[in-house]
Amino acid sequence: MQPGPREIVTPFRPIPLDVPEGMKPNEFFNSAENLADLVHNNGLLKNPEGLLLYRKALGHSNEFDCSIIYDTSQAILDPLGRPVRRTQVPDAVKNVWNRMNQVIVEFMLERYPDPARHLVLAGEASLDATWPLTSPGVPSIRMLHNHFIVFDQRQLREAPLADADNPNLTDGGQHSLFQAHMRDVYRAFFAELDLQILKPCTEESGRIALTGYPQGLPSWEVQGGAAALKEVRFWKEYDTLLKGFIDFYRTFFTQVSTRNAPLPRDIYFPERVEARLQFDNDFLKTAKMVRERCIRDARYANAIRWQPAFKQLIYRNDEGKLIVTISQNSIGNAITELLGVVVKRTPDAEAYARAEPALIEKLLEVRRLLVAADLGEGIATPHWPAA
Repeated sequence: MQPGPREIVTPFRPIPLDVPEGMKPNEFFNSAENLADLVHNNGLLKNPEGLLLYRKALGHSNEFDCSIIYDTSQAILDPLGRPVRRTQVPDAVKNVWNRMNQVIVEFMLERYPDPARHLVLAGEASLDATWPLTSPGVPSIRMLHNHFIVFDQRQLREAPLADADNPNLTDGGQHSLFQAHMRDVYRAFFAELDLQILKPCTEESGRIALTGYPQGLPSWEVQGGAAALKEVRFWKEYDTLLKGFIDFYRTFFTQVSTRNAPLPRDIYFPERVEARLQFDNDFLKTAKMVRERCIRDARYANAIRWQPAFKQLIYRNDEGKLIVTISQNSIGNAITELLGVVVKRTPDAEAYARAEPALIEKLLEVRRLLVAADLGEGIATPHWPAA
């Protein structure tokens, strides 16, 4: 079978939600009113830390699909001021969030034990708080949230090949600036991070054979598998990867913006940035290339995400090992596209209704596990009770 990205069709039930006159949909979706609707119609569980587990009404997969959002909509009315990445979350909240992540990933791996039958992934995408709300590609809910998704491998095998030139597909050799022009310095910078559970692995061992993705991205094997996710050390290392990525990203685009700029403020690894990035000719040569293009190409300059935009993912490879990878985020792309899965959502209430009972049964089972672990209380909606 020819490897390549796959495009699958996922039916959904149209959402009966009226956008107020004069507002664009992505402006309304970031409002406190819309977040309240999300709780009332799709909420599964909430806790005092402000973390909300909910069903994805416009999901990626009807096999298994849910998200956790750090719901600050009532506390922070300015969408541009809300936390958009793990490093901005208070420690007490992050502790609970990590435990919720661990419980849900463990459930997915136990419920779907065969990597040949199901693709399992969990991850976070940056919701960059620096774009105007009306810009194309701005996430529909501008708050920190992550995704838990399972795809049926048979559906993927039977799906047609996606357009490999789709800019939303994170292809390290074509679309990722870091991989295309600074591959060596990028990987060397990550190689010096203090990691014990996360072990660097080859591109081949991390790649999903069916899709050929991820492509060209640094990846790490989770030594100890699912059991390691119960260790505090794992989540600290998971954060370390993100901090390293943020330092690299901020340093690079600071140099793009201003030639020979000083170190960005509040970076995590200042000595490493100074020694490995600000004194590296390939790094600075690439910044010069991007800076000059920004000056002469307004469309290109407008598309740049000047603040850290990323996707960080835990997924199961073909051998059943857990892999972590991190990528520069493209415009408007979904986290699934990091693994070469393009989802075409199609309004089809009847098709969704056929899949809904099994999906809800699994989501409520996850909720029971989270409640038992004192990670929140159930939410009642028109579709399910609170317990």
